[in-house]
Amino acid sequence: MRVPLLALAIAAAAPGLALAAGFYVNVDQATRITLTHPARDVIVGNPGIADVNMLDARHLVVTGKSYGVTNLVVTGPSGRTILNRQIVVGAPAAGQVTMHRGVDVAQYACAPRCERALPTGPAPAPAPPQPGP
Repeated sequence: MRVPLLALAIAAAAPGLALAAGFYVNVDQATRITLTHPARDVIVGNPGIADVNMLDARHLVVTGKSYGVTNLVVTGPSGRTILNRQIVVGAPAAGQVTMHRGVDVAQYACAPRCERALPTGPAPAPAPPQPGP
């Protein structure tokens, strides 16, 4: 009798666990999310890391903007949370080369030839002025 009760308890906890699960998005790429219920509000913890657009009440598009981790919270019409996930934005596994020369970093997209890619993420801060001689 204990096994069915344990299975029932795990099954009851599973939806909450699914809400907390995260997902991975490559930088400069997008992924589509289908919601089980219509959304009212979409909140992104750090919009500098990921951008989220609503296609309609049940479909979102998450775009990786810069490397990092943030969260996504979606509320339904009643204001209850229907989705709460961590978003991890990272580099693609293949087709990209990063070259470091001191503090200079250059990225190349390779498929099949390597071409210099646009920099991702926020623009670097300007260098502080150097004192004159």
